Amino acid sequence: MEQEPPVPALKPFYVTAAIDYPNAAPHIGHAYEKVAGDALARYQCLRGRDAFYLLGNDEHSQNVLRAARELGESAPDYCARMAAVFEGAWDAMGIRRDRFMRTDDPRHHAAVQAIVSLLRERGHVYRGVYRGWYCVSCEAFITEKELDDGRCPVHHRPVERVEEDNWFFRLSAFRDAVAAHLEACPQFIQPEARRNEIRMVLREGLDDVSISRASRGWGVPLPWDAQQVVYVWFDALITYLSGAGFGWDPERFERLWPADVHLIGKDITRFHAVIWPAMLLGAGLPLPRAIFAHGFMNLRGEKLSKTSGNVVDPLRFLDRFGLDATRYYLLAETPFGSDGNFAPDSFVKRFNSDLANDLGNLLNREVAMLERFCDGRVPAPPQRSDDGFAAAAADAASALARAMEGLRLNEGPPAMLALCARANKYIDEQAPWDLARRGERERLHAVLYNVAEVLRLLAVGLSPFLVEAPAEIARQLGLPPESVTRAGWDALRWGGLAPDTQVCRGEALFARLDPETVRDDPVFGSAPAAVADPAAARGQEEQAVQTEPTGPKDEQPAAPPIGIEDLARVSLRVGTVVEAQRLAGADRLLVLQVDLGEGRPRQIVSGIARHYAPDALVGRQVVVVANLKPARFRGVRSEGMLLAAGGADSLRLIGPDGPAAPGDAVR
Repeated sequence: MEQEPPVPALKPFYVTAAIDYPNAAPHIGHAYEKVAGDALARYQCLRGRDAFYLLGNDEHSQNVLRAARELGESAPDYCARMAAVFEGAWDAMGIRRDRFMRTDDPRHHAAVQAIVSLLRERGHVYRGVYRGWYCVSCEAFITEKELDDGRCPVHHRPVERVEEDNWFFRLSAFRDAVAAHLEACPQFIQPEARRNEIRMVLREGLDDVSISRASRGWGVPLPWDAQQVVYVWFDALITYLSGAGFGWDPERFERLWPADVHLIGKDITRFHAVIWPAMLLGAGLPLPRAIFAHGFMNLRGEKLSKTSGNVVDPLRFLDRFGLDATRYYLLAETPFGSDGNFAPDSFVKRFNSDLANDLGNLLNREVAMLERFCDGRVPAPPQRSDDGFAAAAADAASALARAMEGLRLNEGPPAMLALCARANKYIDEQAPWDLARRGERERLHAVLYNVAEVLRLLAVGLSPFLVEAPAEIARQLGLPPESVTRAGWDALRWGGLAPDTQVCRGEALFARLDPETVRDDPVFGSAPAAVADPAAARGQEEQAVQTEPTGPKDEQPAAPPIGIEDLARVSLRVGTVVEAQRLAGADRLLVLQVDLGEGRPRQIVSGIARHYAPDALVGRQVVVVANLKPARFRGVRSEGMLLAAGGADSLRLIGPDGPAAPGDAVR
């Protein structure tokens, strides 16, 4: 069992994200919600308040049980392994969480049984027969009025007619109480569109809901009926209580509950905004302060879906473009609450404009000028020479606070980057190079100090959203990284940068992206491997290495057959590796120089570093897809792809079984 941190004296800000089905690896839609919760928790810490962030996996689903059986694993073993996949993904995304609660955790079992027993003791549970519709994908009972032309309104698939002996929760008895709470506390359900939907649901009346299903040996048994397990959705909602200590740590629960905000997808609003508050009211527990239902993240205009394979693997994406670029795009591109569109053109535009041209360029210009004009040290500013930046910094901090307190998370980064745009324009207007040429040292020092202080403030204010850049800005300014990454709200006041710090110029913070290369990058649409371990997942390169899929059959649709004319378009050539080295900052990638008989070596980036040492590859013959369109990995150009066979743990390069001339065709 994990080591429990001490309980804070004052109530932390308690934020939760939806817990996920681990029937396949997480995609970028899961990451969107989790990064949003992380940014919110980091912001609260910046404000000086402890935050408690809960994530978890919803393991008692029949879809999960089916995935385990198809792989020949027991459900507990499968879920334990997939928990490591999810936690590894969240680690890679820089998502700090205080607890990852699995529904197969004994502490969660105890909490679920305590809640259902309490509801039964209070007269809110009875035995009955359920007759109606059921969606296998949702694992949810669907009422007649919710059907969309006879199909599930979420998955648009046919539903099943079921008849079962179950235990029921008297949801209908709580309609008026839930409606009254919503009218008294309109912020309870956000945004407004979701609130209006729930008002309509409540007006139409509520039916009692089944809280159990016949046991198939997987789930939390009902304490009074061993033949039944708690229905997966009823079970899952209680994670917000069990993760806070309900049923196993009363003191911790007293400090944490109620939750300050549940972050969820809009497709599960009804469960959270109707059934969940009724459950809590029935158990005599306080309601959460807010439920925020964000929109869907679409890929090139279509909804992300593990089932259809229309997904982006967040680990592959951040391996291509970096952690901060990934987080920034997720948080800043889409109004929080609306549907978003994950697309190459919008990604490149936002990355180049905000991160490369504005933030990265400002740091590069400032440090270069400090080295050139001030011997690499931050100068002491003359008094009253902030040129309006002190007031602008206060405005930026206020705008950041309004955005985050109002759960308009996408407005948080632009609130701070307004300072960045102002500082870049300021440099152009003040022309420090001309001030130095004219010998106006006092004015030169004022300008360069102001820009350096803006950079410090940007590092502090962007720290809820970016993970690596704030520490790097601090390092190049000669500051300890924790002075910005673990700063308090007072650090956003103007004038906190001490003069005479020694700057340390580094590599460009963000290198501009080529729109054409990114537009054709297969990472926008690559399906994650459902059972990959997190370390291997980061090493899978869509163009650099091809591996066999290892996920459940229903998550790996067969490739359509191709004709001989399609095969003829692929140019496979023998190559000889003449040089190999690791790619800086990417522990799974090697940069190879491969002789294909063309007069100069081809540079190929390959995700094989965990399988081959660079020196062992020199002189080795390999098979190369020679006519693959060039791509960039971590900014490094790759002009082909090596062929390899095997799984993530036993990858082997393919080559001729005897000597061949570089450039020979593979037939």
